[in-house]
Amino acid sequence: MTIIAISAVGITAVMLAVQMKGLKGEYGVYLAAAAVCFVFFCGITKLEAILDAIRRIQEMIHINQIYLTTLLKITGITYIAEFAAGICKDAGYASIGNQIEIFGKLSILAMSTPIMLALLESLQGLMA
Repeated sequence: MTIIAISAVGITAVMLAVQMKGLKGEYGVYLAAAAVCFVFFCGITKLEAILDAIRRIQEMIHINQIYLTTLLKITGITYIAEFAAGICKDAGYASIGNQIEIFGKLSILAMSTPIMLALLESLQGLMA
């Protein structure tokens, strides 16, 4: 789907959710959550092109597979945490959304620590 179609879906869902808010507020939240899920899954379809490009980059620069795998996992954590936190905040549960964001940041830090240590060891080896 193009950005125009995705934008139209999002704007339509917001307009319908605003109209439903006066009748039954929870239906507006459900509609917004469904629209967010739709846009999220449409975005995932772009992942194949991104993965193909990353594979080609890996072949060109001969980087260790674990570094690219970790980078993809970190990117996935970021998107999923933002997605879940946004839904929670839109539903009126900002505190839960904030906790999801914090957990996502801590997960990213935990995943990136081995790479940072390997980088520091490489730099230490060059300095010695």
